[in-house]
Amino acid sequence: MKTSTINKKEIEKFSRIAEEWWDPTGKFKPLHKFNPIRISYIKEKIINSFKLENSDKPLQKIRLLDIGCGGGLLSEPMSRLGAEVTGIDASEKNIQVAKLHAKKNNLKINYLTASPENLKIDRKFDVILNMEIIEHVEDVDIFLKSCSSLLKKEGIMFVATINKTLRSYLFAIIGAEYILRWLPIGTHEWDKFIDPNDLIKISKKYNLQLQNLDGMKFNIITDKWSISSDKSINYIGKFNKV
Repeated sequence: MKTSTINKKEIEKFSRIAEEWWDPTGKFKPLHKFNPIRISYIKEKIINSFKLENSDKPLQKIRLLDIGCGGGLLSEPMSRLGAEVTGIDASEKNIQVAKLHAKKNNLKINYLTASPENLKIDRKFDVILNMEIIEHVEDVDIFLKSCSSLLKKEGIMFVATINKTLRSYLFAIIGAEYILRWLPIGTHEWDKFIDPNDLIKISKKYNLQLQNLDGMKFNIITDKWSISSDKSINYIGKFNKV
């Protein structure tokens, strides 16, 4: 029986390119393009869910966990918005990069080399971010069970990932990796993509109830991402712990 969500092959893959996290023209260029829409979506949903004031630092009362934080591309904006951020990643190299970058920018973020099932905490989190991580874990069931145990009752969890469709194979793997070369070849495995219905079903087992499900679409002409009703490739869900 599996007890860990860490996929060593996936960790090694991202550790090899860890130095490039903050280079907007490097191997993580697609995430830099993706970031503005992710940040605005998360911010808006947190403000509405917790009835916060939309100020410069609206997330001041929020304790947030960024799982699979990488070099801190989401942890840092969340910290700037006022949240008390813990960022975890199973790659020691990613965490070193994240710590260094946060220090340079005078940001107080608690970065730890960990996965959700081995994270020891004293207080549960208000918000958990699982952004583009679930398609890289070893066992989705254990992963979501662990996330639920770290989340407060009435807390919210975001999951952004890739649907398991023919379109996602053509666009996210063939298009993005082989034709456009946006991502290193081998970044994604289609077998690890997850259908939203399966994600919802597993989450429900651990008291995580779907509140919103939206598609995310890239416009090649404007070179920008936007929220869409089309969930056939990228999608993002907001879950509430009941």
